[in-house]
Amino acid sequence: MEAAVPASWSRVHTPPSREVAPGTGEQPGGTGTCHAHDSLPIAAAWTAAGASATVGAVRTSRLEAFSDGVLAIVITIMVLELRVPGFPSGHVATFGDLVDAHLVPVFFSYVLSFVYVAIYWNNHHHLMATADHVSGPIMWANMHLLFWLSLVPFSTSWLGESRGAAAPAALYGLILLMAGVAYFVLSRMIIRASGAGGTLARAIGRDRKGQASPVLYALAIGAAFVWTPLSYALYVVVAALWLIPDRRIERLVDAAPKEPVGTE
Repeated sequence: MEAAVPASWSRVHTPPSREVAPGTGEQPGGTGTCHAHDSLPIAAAWTAAGASATVGAVRTSRLEAFSDGVLAIVITIMVLELRVPGFPSGHVATFGDLVDAHLVPVFFSYVLSFVYVAIYWNNHHHLMATADHVSGPIMWANMHLLFWLSLVPFSTSWLGESRGAAAPAALYGLILLMAGVAYFVLSRMIIRASGAGGTLARAIGRDRKGQASPVLYALAIGAAFVWTPLSYALYVVVAALWLIPDRRIERLVDAAPKEPVGTE
């Protein structure tokens, strides 16, 4: 009786077959008898390896899907904070109503935060493409990042309705700073799991933008208590730095040799 191996696993890793000469039970060109139970350890080892690779891929996809869902909810909450200005019956709506209702700064804060969330989503996608597997530290570092990004709608709403107050502008920068720190921690966890020769370690290099961003955030937080428009300008500068696509990771991932999934 031959060992039964599920078809879904055998397509991922097919154990090497050993030919047997008809009627002799011996391998051609060798000595000894080939019994059916000899193939059991080989099949089990290949099956376990295939199952391990499959589980690792699923866990990575699940983490990405969860993160995408959280960021989508963040954007949805922000856009729901854009309220239509009220006006008396018979009033003809004009664009001036938006100015009178002080919705221009609200819309500005929404656009700025939308850009930041989009930047994080884009870079998170490239970041996870370099992860060979998802470990416990990577999952918790990812949750740490999502925690700070989930606070963006609150700080965005307060910033838009504050009419230039210092505290909301400083809090906005603090949340962006902590999100940047969380992203740095996540990238370090992936590098630690993949090794110094991994794709992410080779792609990041000196990471000048990653080093400059916390400094600019800190300056913006301090500027909020001196001249608030300067802090707004610094937030825009940081967003502009990261808005330019960073193709380092994408180039290395595309250049990496693709290993075959299995043998037919």
